[in-house]
Amino acid sequence: MLNTAPPSFASADRSAYRYQISSMKIWAVLFIALASASRVVAQEPTPPLVPQHSQTIMETLLKAGPVMIPLFLLSVFFVALVVVYLLTIRRGAVVSSGYMATADALLRKRDYLGLLAVSNRHGEAIARVVQKMLDFTTKNPHADFQQVREIAETEGSRVAASLNNRVIYLADIGMIAPLLGLLGTVFGIIHSFGALGADIGSARYVALSRGISEALVNTAAGLAIGIPAMMFYAFFRGRAQKLISELEAASTHVLALLSLQYGKRAERTPVMIEEEL
Repeated sequence: MLNTAPPSFASADRSAYRYQISSMKIWAVLFIALASASRVVAQEPTPPLVPQHSQTIMETLLKAGPVMIPLFLLSVFFVALVVVYLLTIRRGAVVSSGYMATADALLRKRDYLGLLAVSNRHGEAIARVVQKMLDFTTKNPHADFQQVREIAETEGSRVAASLNNRVIYLADIGMIAPLLGLLGTVFGIIHSFGALGADIGSARYVALSRGISEALVNTAAGLAIGIPAMMFYAFFRGRAQKLISELEAASTHVLALLSLQYGKRAERTPVMIEEEL
């Protein structure tokens, strides 16, 4: 007698077997897909969170637009002016103690030719004033003291105006540099709005950031030149005013000595001034 299973149980076993085989195939396909995906992910580089190359300050300035060229030239001119003013706007270039001692001694001795020769060798501002006075005196022997005083005042005023006009260049730079920076800022904003209106996809954000960076760099450059220029202008203006006061005091001292010589000359028998010279 054969031991056979009922047909219902046999069909159930075959269905379970097919289901098991299908499940194994599905898991195998999923495993292969996951393995392939992991290889693809491993091959694709992960985008860095931090940029691999950061721009230097020089590269940022070079990419800030054409306005940076006049700003750079203005900064070079500003530095050159500061160096020149430090060497020329000082007490030794206007009034020196050595020259004043020599002039005092020669005037008391009435050695006008010697004082004229010393004044020609010196480059101080007071030496130029004394030289103008002595030149006028030698060419106009009958001139009175009031005319000599006017010559001294005129030359002193010219030297004072020269000092003030030289210092004013720093104030001009302090006003021009921020205006140039503002012009570069306007150019950067124009580029930014042009990028917003352009149909360039995601690249518009890069162009927008570049325009904003250009605007900010130009503003910073203009202020970085203008603020120190105004500070140095205030410093040299105060120094120039102090030196002008010392020049006036020295000129007054020389004129006082000359007035004594003119007074003594009036008390004596009139003598032609070219004989004294």
